Amino acid sequence: MSAPSTTDEPTAPPRTKTPGWPEILTGSAAFLLAFAAIALTLPLIDDPATQGIAGLFASGALGLVAFGAAVLLRIRSIDAFGFRRTTPARILVGAGLGIATYLLGVLVAIAYITVTGDAENVQAGYQAAAAGGWLSLAVTLIAGAVITPLGEEAFFRGVLANALIARHGAWVGVLVSAAVFAVAHGINPVLPIAFVVGVSTALLYRWSGSVWPGVALHATNNATAFLVPLAINLGLA
Repeated sequence: MSAPSTTDEPTAPPRTKTPGWPEILTGSAAFLLAFAAIALTLPLIDDPATQGIAGLFASGALGLVAFGAAVLLRIRSIDAFGFRRTTPARILVGAGLGIATYLLGVLVAIAYITVTGDAENVQAGYQAAAAGGWLSLAVTLIAGAVITPLGEEAFFRGVLANALIARHGAWVGVLVSAAVFAVAHGINPVLPIAFVVGVSTALLYRWSGSVWPGVALHATNNATAFLVPLAINLGLA
């Protein structure tokens, strides 16, 4: 009697690859190179509102360039980087937390300014763009509440937090990725706000396994940050 064919035996499903240090380093190198190019060209724009809009598009582009470099290195599947389907309920949770994150960010920014005395408004260009009329506001919201969140979440959560959580545990991954995200925004009053956003979106990624709830949080936070100062200025006018 012949032995049963091994081809009939069940096989374990292939293990999903996860990004690691090669993806982190490659994405970071691409991010820094793109950042250097943008840092040289963005100051050439004289109009503050136009520069603000260009800066928002550039922020999203930086993340997407870094993400693309990381994906193409070895794994070449965006699913492994958190671009997975999620539920509408989780998207709504992310959007709701975006409001809470904005309010907490205002508090930590006030604390930062009180302690350091650094009250520089590094988002003046963004606010000028939002106040430049309906068309300018619409473009600002597309750039700042769609493109920027998508690009930054793709790299900082899909690559950085994803890889660190998988290899060093949840708290190291969440806190370190949030710290890097904050420093990437510069040493200014936005730094503590970015840290809050980074922690919140990394925790959402850890909870959901998808970048989309974090994108929803980030988008809501940014849109609120544009619209609230605009509403205050219109009310005072």
